[in-house]
Amino acid sequence: MTGIPPEEATVSLDQLKEMMSEFAKERDWEQFHSPRNLLLALVGEVGELSEIFQWKGEVPKGLPDWKEEEKVHLGEELSDVLLYLVRLSDICGVDLGKAALRKVQLNAIKYPKEVLPLQDPSTSSTQDA
Repeated sequence: MTGIPPEEATVSLDQLKEMMSEFAKERDWEQFHSPRNLLLALVGEVGELSEIFQWKGEVPKGLPDWKEEEKVHLGEELSDVLLYLVRLSDICGVDLGKAALRKVQLNAIKYPKEVLPLQDPSTSSTQDA
């Protein structure tokens, strides 16, 4: 696969989309990349990501107590989730960047900063962010 940016480079969603499309074409995997199949693969990767945290309890920001190999593994699983999500959005014809920006704007309207009480948003029954 060509066009892999150096590790220090910033990568856009569009670049990832193109890289994933090329990767699938080079392997003749496009035939398997239906929305359903990609979604199921994404769910599987989210499961693998969840396993990393399963028995760790609450984890502080920055993961200060984690070994470097644990952080590398986390990065790999987060990347798997991101790459399947990017590929799924491409196959479905959704501009993921624009959709995400729109969702942030909708959430800002739904949850204006002036009226937000100090509470854990995960306890809200109407949360959909």
